[in-house]
Amino acid sequence: MTVTFLHSKGTELPIKIPAIGLDLFVRMPPAASGNEFCFIETINAPGFGPPRHRHPEAEIFRVIEGRYLYEADGKRFYAEVGDVVCIPGGVEHGFVNVTDAPARQYILMTPALDAAAFFTELGGVMHNGLPDTKALNAFGIKWQVEFLGPPVKRDETPTE
Repeated sequence: MTVTFLHSKGTELPIKIPAIGLDLFVRMPPAASGNEFCFIETINAPGFGPPRHRHPEAEIFRVIEGRYLYEADGKRFYAEVGDVVCIPGGVEHGFVNVTDAPARQYILMTPALDAAAFFTELGGVMHNGLPDTKALNAFGIKWQVEFLGPPVKRDETPTE
């Protein structure tokens, strides 16, 4: 694996995707690792998270601010500041910001995903956090993502 030099400045402005309550920073794009991995930072608005889904890429999340309710393979649990959550490729998952303020995570994905294109496109098929099912399924086929249900709701009960 080759990693190229990159300096992602903390002063960079995010890609704003209000339809899904997301501010996205691509801290390391796929090309910087020969498509082995990418590194992104997300800020999720209160009550927002992705629809339940699964994909071939593994994801490693680290909560930087706030609190999230995660669901992975049907188990729900809270992730607090400093927690790391590892989701293997192919595992059904989703999460939601359960606070009344923006929450922030760093996410490492392997193999890499063009996160800027993916999330911008996802925003186009979501309306106020709710999916247009037909468009979402077509989007999923394009990106090899299987959407399995609505986003996790912050009032769902943890199972762990």
